[in-house]
Amino acid sequence: MSNTKLVLLRHGQSTWNKKNLFTGWEDIELSKEGEIEAIEAGKILKKNNFKFDYAYTSVLKRAIHTLWLTLNVLDQLWIPVKKTWRLNERHYGELQGMNKDQITKKFGKKKVQEWRRSFMVKPPSLSINDSRWSRFDSKYSKLEDYQLPLSESLFTTLERVIHVWKNDISYKIINKERIIIVAHGNSLRALIKYIENINDNDIVDLNIATGIPIIYEFDNNLHYKKKYYLDNK
Repeated sequence: MSNTKLVLLRHGQSTWNKKNLFTGWEDIELSKEGEIEAIEAGKILKKNNFKFDYAYTSVLKRAIHTLWLTLNVLDQLWIPVKKTWRLNERHYGELQGMNKDQITKKFGKKKVQEWRRSFMVKPPSLSINDSRWSRFDSKYSKLEDYQLPLSESLFTTLERVIHVWKNDISYKIINKERIIIVAHGNSLRALIKYIENINDNDIVDLNIATGIPIIYEFDNNLHYKKKYYLDNK
């Protein structure tokens, strides 16, 4: 019996990626380059005959629009899509909207690397009165305050990502449904850490490129058997 495939895709480049800004939960649009990346992802998935039964994405438009553009190329815009805040990017707290180079000059490369890549360390938190806190964003109006982070580590990001994996996505994969997840660098890092059982130290070195589909193949017990990338290089 053939393995069941799962496709993971990091959204295309956003306008803040292009400006080298910490983005996190800020709802930033794709750049033109990001739109092209999403379309190219659709083309290579089409070339490899991928068809999907269900899609997941975050509630942030750079991921949503990447999914739309990819599915449009595949002529699969009709499939059901679940948007969930649990697949949002990691929340960067006070760093959101700040330039990465300037923050590095201020705090040092080691500290910024720790904030960006480590498993347990959170960046400085927002104040609950900060206008950037998600409580002031209508898309999160049905969530409780405790669910809305003021800052997140990769560990806390993993907790919310794994919730939707264990309670929803994994059942579809077990039932042989063909799934695509379009999300963000850190929400996908968290999911990959769980799938591959990557240790807390090694996850620091995992980087996920924008717009390149990652394919996982699972056996009937949801153990991953194979991983590979689809690109034109």
